[in-house]
Amino acid sequence: MINGHFGQYWETVVDTMTDGVIVVDERCTILTVNRAMVEMIGYDKRALAGQPCSILGCDACVSDDRDQSAGKKPCDLFASGAVVRRRCILRKQDGSALHVLKNAAILKDAAGATVGGVETITDITDLLEKEEVIRELKHLLLPEESFEGIIGRSQKMIDARELIRNAAVSDAPIIIYGESGTGKELAANAIHRLGRRSKRALVKVNCAALNESLLESELFGHVKGAFTGAGRDRQGRFEAAHRGDLFLDEIGDIPLTMQIRLLRVLQEKEIERVGEQLPVPVDVRIIAATHRDLKGMCREGRFREDLFYRLNVIPIHLPPLRERRDDIPLLVDHFVRAIRIRTEKKIQGVTEEAMEMMVAYPWPGNIRELLNVLEYAFVVCQEGSISPQYMPSLKAEARRAPHLPEKKASEGIAREELIRILENTGGSRQETARILGISRVTLWKYMKRHGIKIQPRVEPDLAANRE
Repeated sequence: MINGHFGQYWETVVDTMTDGVIVVDERCTILTVNRAMVEMIGYDKRALAGQPCSILGCDACVSDDRDQSAGKKPCDLFASGAVVRRRCILRKQDGSALHVLKNAAILKDAAGATVGGVETITDITDLLEKEEVIRELKHLLLPEESFEGIIGRSQKMIDARELIRNAAVSDAPIIIYGESGTGKELAANAIHRLGRRSKRALVKVNCAALNESLLESELFGHVKGAFTGAGRDRQGRFEAAHRGDLFLDEIGDIPLTMQIRLLRVLQEKEIERVGEQLPVPVDVRIIAATHRDLKGMCREGRFREDLFYRLNVIPIHLPPLRERRDDIPLLVDHFVRAIRIRTEKKIQGVTEEAMEMMVAYPWPGNIRELLNVLEYAFVVCQEGSISPQYMPSLKAEARRAPHLPEKKASEGIAREELIRILENTGGSRQETARILGISRVTLWKYMKRHGIKIQPRVEPDLAANRE
């Protein structure tokens, strides 16, 4: 126990502190702790008294009780005289970690002899959690594999984003082809942000969501009294996008009569509001998108050929997810981080078995379906990693249509052969997996099995993006 004048006020003064306080003698034996320290660490106050301070398992100290019994000091407090704002980890009574900030100083008697030490402990768990959230947000906003929010480093995505970058500086019409869920709207956003019209509006219209009369009014606007319910003048999307970009999503769904009006706007660069014959000049770049085969629709007479050639000046094709399987681990990591921040669940990722199942799955709904699968898994999973049992839709598909195994040649890849191919490709896992005819996930398994660690080369395009 602590005696003397100070002892009279110990519990009154020190127990009111929100930081933990520990007092040790010159042999690093705990004399007493305050109430805050008891609450932090979980030990009973009486159980700590008389114990070596190594019982707290500080990772910044030498935790060998034999050193203390031999008279050696377990940390540098008594050598340096103080410890200032040192981050360390203590071990609670239940074995869990406690991240703290430690300050410490030695105590001397009137003769100047060292009689012990006092430590103040600040719990910084909340601070570390906030730092982790900040790191996660930085990764989501500026991931190395991302281009204007588009995640992927497969060759098809590298080609697509290079075309997006080049097309963005042009004022010519652009059309984005891709299946539902491949990220056509993300590509349109990227084109707008990278183009010369980025300071003006990007106006979006989902052509498939509106019937013909509503679509006409949405695009061109109307004047008061033009039709029943038109109680006032209304500006159309073309006027709203003046000197900016107009994104026409699902352009293949507009009726033939609207195609004629749209063709005239592209030719004349002016519109007429519904119910008015006064031409209004507009300066708009068209960015269209569709999941349909417009050439086939032209042959069938369902899409005007002249409009097709007006729109198809710069075509950009976004590959479906099944054609860019190497990007699946990147997308999974990105979405897991985003959902983890939003839900505050401590799920770190997916298991190896789950990742293999995701890479093998055909993803008819593409990236949107992948996100939906992970959203569901976060709801039902109560573990640290998502396993296949939390992906019932993928398991059901695997039972209905089991996928063929990868090439049998990959079953017996020797360590020396794998090292040789990795060296020849400059450490490129993507190229090595392609040569072997396996997925990158399977390649990682073989590298792990053989204990191979090779730093991948930095692809030129990624290096350029970082500059």
